[in-house]
Parts: sequence; C-alpha cells; structure tokens
Amino acid sequence: MSIGKRVAAEFFGTFWLVFGGCGSAVLAAAFPLLGIGFAGVALAFGMTVLTMAYAVGHVSGGHFNPAVSVGLAAGGRFPVGDVVPYVIAQVLGAVAAAAVLYFIASGKPGFETGAFATNGYGDLSPGHYSMQAALACEIVMTFFFVFVIMGSTHGAAPTGFAPIAIGFALTLIHLVSIPVTNTSVNPARSTGVAFFASTAATSQLWLFWLAPLVGGALGGFAYRALFGDGRR
Repeated sequence: MSIGKRVAAEFFGTFWLVFGGCGSAVLAAAFPLLGIGFAGVALAFGMTVLTMAYAVGHVSGGHFNPAVSVGLAAGGRFPVGDVVPYVIAQVLGAVAAAAVLYFIASGKPGFETGAFATNGYGDLSPGHYSMQAALACEIVMTFFFVFVIMGSTHGAAPTGFAPIAIGFALTLIHLVSIPVTNTSVNPARSTGVAFFASTAATSQLWLFWLAPLVGGALGGFAYRALFGDGRR
C-alpha cells in the first residue's frame, strides 16, 4: 500500500479516536440524567480504536497514535523511516477532530471551553495527582498498551481478534488512569484538544509526549526481547 494511502488512513483513524473519545467526554460525560461518566468515556475510547482498526487497519496497521508507531518501530514491526509521516498525519487528524468537536460543542448556549478533555497533572489532573505520578502512570500504561498490541498481532496469535483485544486494553487503561491524567497514552490525542482548552494544557504537553513515547518504545523493545518480533 502506498505511503499516501497509509497516512490518509492514519489521519482518519486518529480523527475518529479523538472525535469519538474526547467527544464523549465533552458532550456526554456529564450530561444531566443521561451522562455516561468515566466508564462511558473509557468505553468510547476503546470502541473508536476497535472500529477503526477493523475499518482501516488493513491499510495502515491502525496505529492512530505516535507512541504506537514508535513502539512498533522499536519492536521491529514498523519501518523507522515511516514513523515521521505517520506522526504528522496522526497529529493533523487529532487537531482536525478537536476543531470539529469545538465547533459542535460551542453551539450550546452558555458553552464554556474549560479543560476540553485535555490531559494534565497537578491542578490540571482530575484527581490533582503530581507530575511524578502522572509521568509514571503514562509510561506504564503506554508500555502495556504497546505490549498488548505486539502480542495480539503476533504471527502466532489468533487472526482477526487483535482489534478486540486492543480496544479492550485501551478501555481498561482509561478506567484506571482517567483520575490521574485524564488518560493520554497518545501524544496526538493530547495535542489536538490542548489547542482549544481555556486552561494551561499546552504548557504540560511535554509530559504527554515524553511519557507515552518512552513507554511505547520500552513496550516494543520488551516484547521483542522476550518473544521476538512476531512478523507473520
């Protein structure tokens, strides 16, 4: 598949992840009486990855996340030379999704931007967790996310079920870590919405690039060292 088609798939996949996941938080999480809460937001993020992995995973591999691209490259599953084009497409998809989400959300009377589903630590953490706690959480969560991706797409794994395992893994990650950082494990997702928030979210973006990229690379290295790259 050409690089143009693959980066287009990554753009649309990341768009859907940010629009669906962050959209559930912005539009539906606290809606009176029918609000979906943290659990609903966690499920929404998992469903976005599951659905797009089936839709375009055969085109691009279904990364939708710079940390996944870096992790798969570290694990020997993805060409290092393709990481930068993928990351650019992912960030652009995230920003475009956040812009559409902002346009929709601002159509409600009395709309206030607020945190706009951004990630943060300290005062910007839902539970006011420290920078050190946020850093550790994001590294560990991204490590295991990439570890699950490597395992579920291994050549010896049952075929056709990887998107389900990956979607449930992302749901679980959100169920655990929303109170800590509002869950990133994805630098593109963090970047897209940060530009539209009325908080200081952009000043904390460094952590939500550093930690997921480190965690993803370690996850890829660890799986490859233990079980091989698992190419089909």
